Amino acid sequence: MPLKDLLLALVVIVAWGVNFVVIKVGLDGLPPMLLGALRFALVAFPAVLLVKRPQLPWRWLIAYGATISLGQFAFLFEAMGNGMPPGLASLVLQSQAFFTLFFAAIFLGERLRAASVLGLLVAAGGLALIGSENGASVPFFALLLTLCAAAMWAMGNIITRRFGNIDLVALVIWGGLVPPLPFLALSWWLEGPERIESSLRGIGWSSVLALAYLAFIATMLGYSLWSHLLSRYPAGKVAPFSLLVPVVGLSSSALLLDERLTPLQGWGALLVMAGLLINVFGPRLRQLLLARMA
Repeated sequence: MPLKDLLLALVVIVAWGVNFVVIKVGLDGLPPMLLGALRFALVAFPAVLLVKRPQLPWRWLIAYGATISLGQFAFLFEAMGNGMPPGLASLVLQSQAFFTLFFAAIFLGERLRAASVLGLLVAAGGLALIGSENGASVPFFALLLTLCAAAMWAMGNIITRRFGNIDLVALVIWGGLVPPLPFLALSWWLEGPERIESSLRGIGWSSVLALAYLAFIATMLGYSLWSHLLSRYPAGKVAPFSLLVPVVGLSSSALLLDERLTPLQGWGALLVMAGLLINVFGPRLRQLLLARMA
C-alpha cells in the first residue's frame, strides 16, 4: 500500500480502537440500551435521505441490522455497563473471527483450517485466563455478554457474505434503520421510562460528544474509509489491520481511563492476540515453510 492508504488504515484503526473508551464515556451519562437507540438514530437519519438503498431485499437488510448493529451493540453496551473494561472489551470482541469460522463451517459448509483451530485453542486459553479472575475488574457475566456480542458480529459476517460486492457505507446506514426502535423497547423494559426521561433531561456535553463520535467517527467515517480500502485492495491485505484495534483499545484505555491489566489478564491478552495472529497469518507461514523445505 502507498503511504496515503496506510495512513487511512491507521485512521480507521485509531477511530475503532478509541471507540471503546468513548462508549465508556457515553455509558457514564446514558444507560446502555438508550445509548444504542440514540447512536443508530444518528447513523440512519438523515443519511438514509441522501444515500441510495443497497440493492438487497429488505429481509437481508433487517437480518444485517439485527445482528451486527442491534445484537452486537446491545450485548457490548450491556457488558460494558456491567463492568467490562473498555480495553479488554476491544480484545475479547475480536473473538468474532473464530465464531465466524464456526458459523461458516455450519451454515456455509466451509472447512476449518488447521491454523484456525490452533489459533482458536490458543485464544480460548487466553480468554480462560481473563475469565479466571472473576471479580470487580472483569465480572464473568460481563465477559459472557461480550462473547455474545462477538457471536452476533460473526453471524452478521455470515449474512454479509451472501451480499457479494456491495456499498458497505450504504449497508451500514440502511441497516441502521433496524436498531433504534428495538433498542428503545429494550430500554423501556430494562431501564424504565423514568430513567430514560431523567437521562435525556440531564444529558451532558460529554454524552452528546460521545454519541457524535460513535455515530459519525466510529461508524460513518470508519466504515467509509474501510470500504474505500476494500475497494482498492484484496480483503487479505486489508483485514489484518483490524488486529491493531485491540492494541489501540488497550493503549487508549490505559492512557485515558487508567485501565490496568493484572499479570494474569496480561498473559491472557497476549494469548488472545497470538491466537488471532495464528488464525490470520498461520496459512501463509505454513506455505512459506513448505516452500523452503521443498
